[in-house]
Amino acid sequence: MALLWGSAQPTRTRGRKPGLTVRGIARAAIELADTEGLDALSMRRVAERLGVGTMSLYTYVPGKAELVDVMLDAVHLEILAETPGGTWRERLQVIAHDQWALARQHPWMLHIATTRPPMGPGILAKYERELRAVEGLGLDDLEMDSVVTLVNDYVAGAARSAIDAFDVQRSSGIDDATWWAATGPWLAKVLDPQRYPVATRVGTTAGQHHQAPSDPDHAFEFGLHRVLDGIAVLVEQRGG
Repeated sequence: MALLWGSAQPTRTRGRKPGLTVRGIARAAIELADTEGLDALSMRRVAERLGVGTMSLYTYVPGKAELVDVMLDAVHLEILAETPGGTWRERLQVIAHDQWALARQHPWMLHIATTRPPMGPGILAKYERELRAVEGLGLDDLEMDSVVTLVNDYVAGAARSAIDAFDVQRSSGIDDATWWAATGPWLAKVLDPQRYPVATRVGTTAGQHHQAPSDPDHAFEFGLHRVLDGIAVLVEQRGG
């Protein structure tokens, strides 16, 4: 908590006073995780990036686990703190899109368990913003928290699918359009429309539309609107 809220003091060491900060260390770690993934993150690699000895980092951050907490909180400070305007539905759409963009920019954050999230200024500002988006709709406090959790869980799941699709393209060196152009004609030869009539019709329509098996952005938008439709039923029941 002291690290997250900026009240931690570096451990005293002999010799020259280090010129690092917890936020600066976290920023270097974020840049490393963004480019190479969370598995590549280590105190040694971060120290190399900063041009200092590994042990000097430990005067500021006890270890990798604490550093990851600071990183996760720091990236959420990239989202504007102001609650978006418009209807409750428009506000939740903006919040969902912000979280979607953040996850796409920092995919490593999806691999961190957040059942006990770091309670820093970034996470709490995000939570406050989300709750304000559904304030005054007739929902009780538990329902407000549950609605926010529902939207966040949906975005995280959709983002994981999108990042998996990106990883497949990167590892194979083939984009979806190229893969579909090669796979589609072969599939048409072997697929029996009499045996799989619905799959043939729907799959052909979707494949032609996306020029791929699926489109993560389309799937995200479609699913988000269905989630919001469900929330709308609850809001209507509560008279909001």
